[in-house]
Formats: sequence, structure tokens, C-alpha cells
Amino acid sequence: MATSASKKTAQGASKTQTEAPLHSAASQDIWLAGLGAMAQAQAQAREQGSKAFESLVEKGLAFQRQSQASAQEKINEAAAHFNQLTQGLGAGLVPPIGAKVDRLEHLFEDRVARALKSLGLPTAQEVAELQERVAALESALEAALKTAPSQSGPAKTARKTPARSKKSAT
Repeated sequence: MATSASKKTAQGASKTQTEAPLHSAASQDIWLAGLGAMAQAQAQAREQGSKAFESLVEKGLAFQRQSQASAQEKINEAAAHFNQLTQGLGAGLVPPIGAKVDRLEHLFEDRVARALKSLGLPTAQEVAELQERVAALESALEAALKTAPSQSGPAKTARKTPARSKKSAT
């Protein structure tokens, strides 16, 4: 049995030895074919270089025009959508921005008023009421002063005694 196994390994080794040069030759042929194709492409590029370059420029311009047209179309769609939204604002579909600002302003004023009240500061309305009361009291006082001299004439005409100076007291 040992002889049959050794015969098989010997036959396998001889096959790989004969295939290796063939495989190496095939790889080298493929490599050389690739180099030849590259050399031929370079030669054609030299001959037709300007034509190929001009063709690429034309294709680039066509692509640029196409992409610009597509971008312009997207811009027009966005502008149309924006116009619809602004018309919706006017029609009342979307709440107006001014209403949101007013609501925010009232919220801010309420919070400030609560903070001032917690500090014990009077509100603007309370200050206005106090100013009205002071004005009413001033007008009542003026009216009372105008009527008072006629009723108490001698009291007002009483003479004051001159203050003595320190020199006369000594």
C-alpha cells in the first residue's frame, strides 16, 4: 500500500512541475498582451489626442448644461412651493407670523409683571391711579387755599416777631 501512495504523490508532483512552466508562460503572455494594449492605446492617444480631448470637452459641456438645467428646475420648483406657502399665509391656512409674535410678547409681559409683583413693585396701572389721586388732591388743595384767606383773614395778617440776634441778647 505504501507503494501505491508513493506512486500517486510522485505522479502529482510531476504534473505540478510540468504545469508550473505552462502557468508561468500563460501569465507572462497575458502580462505582455496587456502591455501591448497599453502601448497601442498610448500610440492612438498621441495620434488622436486632440480629438479625444475635444470630445471630452464637448461631453463635459453637455453634462454641465444638463446639470444646470436640472438645478434650475429644482430652484423653480422650490420658488413655486414658497409662493404657495406665502399665499397660504394670506389666505389664513397658516397662522400669521404677527400672531405668534404678539403671543410671545404677551407671554413675556405677563412673566415680567409677575416678577415685579413678587418684588412688591407697583404696576403701571397702579402708578397711573396714584398720579390721578395726587392730581386730584393738588387741585382740592388749591381750591381750599383760595377759599381759606377770605374766611380766616386776621390769622394770616398776624405779624411775626423779629428774631433776636445773639448780640442783642448779651
